[in-house]
Amino acid sequence: MAGDWGVGYNPGMESAKAMPVLDRLLEPLGDCLTPESARRILALRADATLQARVDELAERCRAGSLSPEEEAEYRSDVSYGTFIAILKSKARQLLAASSGS
Repeated sequence: MAGDWGVGYNPGMESAKAMPVLDRLLEPLGDCLTPESARRILALRADATLQARVDELAERCRAGSLSPEEEAEYRSDVSYGTFIAILKSKARQLLAASSGS
């Protein structure tokens, strides 16, 4: 799963309320997707350097050894990953609906 934003995600870092709010905020964007844009969203991957950094921060987070600056960086990474995961979910839904039509 290298290069995929979900690697190292710690569910405890996002509040239980944040994801549904973000999902609702992104609903209009999901409505604008075409099959081509959905496929392009599903192809999004972090580059090797970024993924290595996220993996390193995730490992250190699990070990409880992040500095305050690293924790802030990792929280941002998790937020971005959540955003991308929701977009990918909307892309999958669109492609599933369009293939069933």
